[in-house]
Amino acid sequence: MESAKAFLRSLVGDDRFWIAEIFFIVLITALASWLVGRFILQLQARAARTVNPWDDALANSINPPASILIWLLGLSVAAARTAATTGSELLTWLADKPRAVGFVVVIAWFGLRFAKEVERNLADPRYMHKPIDATTVRAIGKLVRASIMITAALVIMQRLGYSVSGVLAMGGIGGLAIGFAAKDLLANFFGGLMIYLDRPFKVGDWVRSPDQEIEGTVEDIGWRLTRIRTFDKRPLYIPNGTFTQISVENPSRMLNRRIYETIGIRYEDAHLMETVVGEVRRMLEQHPEIDTNQTLIVNFNSFAPSSLDFFIYTFTKTTEWVRYHEIKQDVLLKILKIIEAQGASCAFPTSTLHISELPELAIADRSAGARGSVGA
Repeated sequence: MESAKAFLRSLVGDDRFWIAEIFFIVLITALASWLVGRFILQLQARAARTVNPWDDALANSINPPASILIWLLGLSVAAARTAATTGSELLTWLADKPRAVGFVVVIAWFGLRFAKEVERNLADPRYMHKPIDATTVRAIGKLVRASIMITAALVIMQRLGYSVSGVLAMGGIGGLAIGFAAKDLLANFFGGLMIYLDRPFKVGDWVRSPDQEIEGTVEDIGWRLTRIRTFDKRPLYIPNGTFTQISVENPSRMLNRRIYETIGIRYEDAHLMETVVGEVRRMLEQHPEIDTNQTLIVNFNSFAPSSLDFFIYTFTKTTEWVRYHEIKQDVLLKILKIIEAQGASCAFPTSTLHISELPELAIADRSAGARGSVGA
């Protein structure tokens, strides 16, 4: 370094040497930033050849914070050297306070980027043989990022000369007032925390509430709101505190879907009821999409006004909504074919009208008959 300074002095002279030194510092900083950028590109290429979620997250999050950190260090050194020569108080301040704050901000930025990358990789099947539940990963990621930001803010305040203990004490006193003023906000925060801990549903689940008109697919669970996309594609924003006061169904976690139907045949086909019921039962027991390990009932059920009713009660293996309706259609069509094959028919509402003979009409008919016989 001394030899380089001597060389620069021989070129520019002692009175202007500090300008050349500043130029030299900036040049070294730019070269270091370029070398670090090239190294990070090599690191990213090497990490891309592996399936480890951690090294990929590190390689993808280290730049641009690393380059900015190098420039921050280089420029602060240049500012300090200039201040030492010119005596500028502004440059002296810039070389001290902003550098310390900048270091904290850049490191916190790297931490936030790294946490975000790890959060995405842990839920990605490309990196994890069994990806972690997306809702759990998001909750942990939010807690980590909140911790990084709070810690960075406290360190920055400490570097700027503020008493962190005093700030924390004021926060404790102010927290009581804020708690009373923002009780709904806190209720939503703790409601979101309970969702993360109890996990009644997760992102991607289909949920509905019998207490309120809430039904759709969960898209995001925040600290204050949960966003649900209804089946007509409208976004529904629900405060998390609401979920502590209502019942929530989660059809996405069903093990099976139920087919429960009542079918009626005509009264004149009563002698065929036992045969029809037996054939329908055998059909369901042999159906490849019916789960025979679950309850399966086919029985004559009731004497309806226009039909003799029997019902089927069974469960499909699939829980997929569209596939379930395809299976249900197939089952019902097979039942119709069984009824027709046995010579019976499905009943429909009918009425039978019995007209009794009125006394006046009977007397008139007898009188007309008597006159006819006399005339003869």
